[in-house]
Amino acid sequence: MAETRRTFLKKAGLAGAAMTIHPFSIFSQGSPNERVRVAVMGVRSRGLALAKEFAGMKDTEVAYLCDVDQRFLDNAIAEVSSLQASRPKGEKDIRKILEDKNVDAIAIAAPDHWHAPAALMSMAAGKHVYLEKPCSHNPREGELLIEAQQRYKRVLQMGNQRRSWPNVVQCIQDLHSGIIGRVYFAKGWYANNREPIGFGKEVAVPDFLDWDLWQGPAPRTAYRDNVHPYNWHWFHRWGTGEALNNGTHEIDVMRWGLGVDYPTRVVASGGRYAYQDDWQFPDTMVANFEFENGSCISWEGRSCNIHQMEGDGRGVIFYGEKGTLIQTGHQYKVYANDPEQTLIKEVKDSGNQPADSTNTTSPNASLDGLHILNFLDGMRSGTPVTSPINEGHKSVLMCQLANIAWSTGRVLHVDQRNGHIIGDKEAMENYWGREYEPGWEPRG
Repeated sequence: MAETRRTFLKKAGLAGAAMTIHPFSIFSQGSPNERVRVAVMGVRSRGLALAKEFAGMKDTEVAYLCDVDQRFLDNAIAEVSSLQASRPKGEKDIRKILEDKNVDAIAIAAPDHWHAPAALMSMAAGKHVYLEKPCSHNPREGELLIEAQQRYKRVLQMGNQRRSWPNVVQCIQDLHSGIIGRVYFAKGWYANNREPIGFGKEVAVPDFLDWDLWQGPAPRTAYRDNVHPYNWHWFHRWGTGEALNNGTHEIDVMRWGLGVDYPTRVVASGGRYAYQDDWQFPDTMVANFEFENGSCISWEGRSCNIHQMEGDGRGVIFYGEKGTLIQTGHQYKVYANDPEQTLIKEVKDSGNQPADSTNTTSPNASLDGLHILNFLDGMRSGTPVTSPINEGHKSVLMCQLANIAWSTGRVLHVDQRNGHIIGDKEAMENYWGREYEPGWEPRG
């Protein structure tokens, strides 16, 4: 199975906007015979799934598990130990793990405010990085990641796994080969049924949690009872809202399919409509992006209404001169642009578990190993990674621009060369970066 995955990904690498990484001596001291020793940061849910995937890979060992919540750390150590010969070490401070020269790679699945700072520290320490989406909490962090990857020459793969899913790769190949002619509009959506988070109260920090280290790069604030372990997503200080939490996936596929980079114009509307509570981002959002080549993207996010479109809680529709392509999960359909809407091609998911769009760990965990294998092959042999950081940043930035457009209530005009907001000094000054806890400022 592993050989089949490698063969596929080497052929499919050109389909994505892959970055060629030339082979070099990538292993730290003490990792003989191309055995990769990995540390996973953040192991409650998504990180635990990643750790189990890494543990199942050939010639790969999960050497460390890292979490500031002792409950999740203990559970992850027990689960991963059952999947590999060695027992991983537990550590709550990623900085201590980075001191170990025997660690080759860091997989980061901590809260969003940790993503870029941890990745930057890891590359500076000589580690390769598998970085869950979104790659950054704010646009400037994304730029720092690109600069650091170029400086340290480490493999940096963002965890937008659809870039490695075979049928999605084939879907994009069909689009680029003209199956529906010139593609000029893409529409994506995400739906869930999230419950209200209430109004948090300041309480004592639980004994099992290192709250100071949990906050890390973020400015310090008192612990409240409705933030940890998941609802941090909906607070500006740590999270990035549904647009980046889930919209990143569909927006990335749409940008990939249209073959576009930075937009020229961004508009977003919505609000916290379903409930009244501490939630600081929209639970309902429509974001629109226009591009210089005469195409546009629209994304609809509904965090609190699970009604499906095209039979799925998430997906993408591409509209072209000759037809329409609908992609959901690991399958897609192509229709002709005729009165009968003739079905001209259908690619079904075969042999994988049905996707669950509301699963906060992964909508299709059975395919995620492909993306991890691609990352490992990038380390071992220089195989182009399917989601290099310069491409991942563009898709994440689009989501960040949507949040900025919503926060300001203004139309954003964007420099197509670098994604910067033009003609709105206030938006650039207030939203392009963020304040950090003194001493925690990230460096490229």
